[in-house]
Amino acid sequence: MNLNDSFPSLHALTDFSLFVLRLVVALVFGASGYYTLRDPAGRGKSFELPPAGALGIGTAEVLGSTSLVTGILIQPAAIGLVLIGLGAIQKKIFGWKTGIWGDKNSGWHYDLMLLAMNLVILATAGGRWVLSL
Repeated sequence: MNLNDSFPSLHALTDFSLFVLRLVVALVFGASGYYTLRDPAGRGKSFELPPAGALGIGTAEVLGSTSLVTGILIQPAAIGLVLIGLGAIQKKIFGWKTGIWGDKNSGWHYDLMLLAMNLVILATAGGRWVLSL
């Protein structure tokens, strides 16, 4: 007997699960982008970026989040958010010399999880719960 035979198939929940994943990623990046757009100079200083760079990242985060929620241009949005995540990880590892766990939650473990989440969204195109243009 196959062990999988004793468990019910949850395949019917795939699109719902991908939608929830998109919402969670959108919430995290959307909130970050919102706070960056509210204070690009202050947030840029904390990222060690000029205000214009912070403004660009904040805008990309908000637009990417909106795309994930609506389902419009999901894969380009996921690619953009992957790049932002890679930039954050790069800054923490090589710029700030932070370990994966870091001090006071400053590590890059959350960035790595969000990167993996965006890769799932990219590979699956976010599921079938999307708006069609």
